[in-house]
Amino acid sequence: MLYIRNVILKTLPNVEERYSYNIPFYYYNKKPFCYLNILKGTRFVDVAFLKGAILKDEFPQLHDYNNRKHVRSLQFVSIENIDEPLLVKVIKAAAALSDK
Repeated sequence: MLYIRNVILKTLPNVEERYSYNIPFYYYNKKPFCYLNILKGTRFVDVAFLKGAILKDEFPQLHDYNNRKHVRSLQFVSIENIDEPLLVKVIKAAAALSDK
């Protein structure tokens, strides 16, 4: 989770990190755009993008976990399976949606 946090902070230097519901939320232009979570009963870190449904065509790797209406996520079991270039692209695309 710390590795993913560092990727977010490095990718968007102006991002603001706040904790809500005991999980880290990331705000860009004062709007939340993603959060990190480890869901009960799972073995992965869920990098959830609040407007991820808009990005699903551009990034088919985004999962619709638990039938969430707007949120889509990337899920990582270990540091070794993190596709950092993909993660950076999705972070930038999700942050750009905060401008709209």
